[in-house]
Amino acid sequence: MRQALFCLLMLNCLMPMALVAAPMTFNTALPVADDEFIVRFQGFIRQSGNDPSALERDLTVKAFVPVLGYGVSSKLALFGVLPYLDKKLILSLNNQRQQRSTNGLGDLSLFARYTFYQKNQLGQTFRIAPLFGVKVPTGEDKERDALGQLPQPFQLGTGSWDFFAGMVSTYQTLDYQLDTQFSYRINTEANNFEAGNEARLDLSLQYRLWPNGIKHGFLYAVMESNLIYRDQNRINGSDDPNSGGLTLLLAPGIQYVTKRWIVETVVQLPVVQNLHGMALENDYTFWASVRFNF
Repeated sequence: MRQALFCLLMLNCLMPMALVAAPMTFNTALPVADDEFIVRFQGFIRQSGNDPSALERDLTVKAFVPVLGYGVSSKLALFGVLPYLDKKLILSLNNQRQQRSTNGLGDLSLFARYTFYQKNQLGQTFRIAPLFGVKVPTGEDKERDALGQLPQPFQLGTGSWDFFAGMVSTYQTLDYQLDTQFSYRINTEANNFEAGNEARLDLSLQYRLWPNGIKHGFLYAVMESNLIYRDQNRINGSDDPNSGGLTLLLAPGIQYVTKRWIVETVVQLPVVQNLHGMALENDYTFWASVRFNF
């Protein structure tokens, strides 16, 4: 009972040193306190396969993704994301097997999020916040191996300056939290290649399993969904017929939330993959991360 009352006071007064449940695969509208930092160390393994073409392709992407957030004010927060990537592509045709791989730093993403609407009531809060960002071409985009230059989608970076914007909302109570995001990314051309623009709608529900908590924190069950539409890529000014399409992902997971840190994991699984031509399908993505504030 004491823990529940303490959490109620934190939620109602929005104490700056309290971490709360939040989605793993997209943003949240909950604030980063004035002059405070939030750090997330996130990693994922994404496996793609089930290739419909005669040339079998298996792509494995491993990533370590540090995220730093800073509260400029109670409403404005700034974020930076710089991933380290390890990519391995296996090609098989007529019992002949080739492997191509690359690893290193990817492209830097910088974005700002501003809370323009908030309504706080006893035991609950609702917030809406737009975000705007840019992806800076810091990753290597002309990597080569023994077979020549790697395909552009397989490079660590795109070589292009890309831009994205979105709107996130968060409704939080003592028992559960619901987050939504709509975002759109505009990709530009570099190296005669332009990745397709991307629109996505994301949802996340985090439900507290034990109202009174366990030890010094709270355990949440998580269910997220990601509806993503990508335009076709363009190569030398022409559409790539084997790229783009619609994907719907579901991601069940779990979070353990304390006042200072959070540990969490989810598994993204495809439900719908309506892709163009021989675009490579996603098998699964396993996410794990830890978050701190200071």
